[in-house]
Amino acid sequence: MNPIESAVRQWLDSVVIGLNLCPFAGRPAREGRVRVCVSEAADDLALLTELQFELQKLDETPPAQLETTIIAIPQLFADFADYNDFLDQVDALLEQFEWSGDYQVASFHPQYQFAGTMPGDAGNLTNRAPYPLLHLLREDSVEAALDSHPDPGRIPEDNIRKMQSLTPEQRKQLFGYLPDE
Repeated sequence: MNPIESAVRQWLDSVVIGLNLCPFAGRPAREGRVRVCVSEAADDLALLTELQFELQKLDETPPAQLETTIIAIPQLFADFADYNDFLDQVDALLEQFEWSGDYQVASFHPQYQFAGTMPGDAGNLTNRAPYPLLHLLREDSVEAALDSHPDPGRIPEDNIRKMQSLTPEQRKQLFGYLPDE
């Protein structure tokens, strides 16, 4: 496993699953149904091509074998604004190939910042990762998971509270790859 994939899997295990930010992530991860693809793309077009390939792979593979894919993007989008702008192209690709409604893409970035927040707000940590990521999710799986959760609307609020409750030492341990703010 290369160091980038290792860092993404560590983040997935310690932050996403370890803090239970996504109550639906543990099972597919334990069952080996989470693919981490390290992109070699050096421009938007190459990344869109990789994204299309990974969506086709999900399309052709049953969820029992491959539930989800995370694309790590180490060579592009160091700036969050550029990454956020690229997400429009991601949405356009989903529309173009009629994958909207079948797949959705969740976004994570080392500098992730929700609208209306300050960069240092703890809530931003819910979507911060060691590299820019595109997380490809099956809509059917997302809907089934949400239907099985007692109160899915509370997940974002609960996650923000979890991040706010972390001590500085815990934040450093979990997010040591992030620059200090």
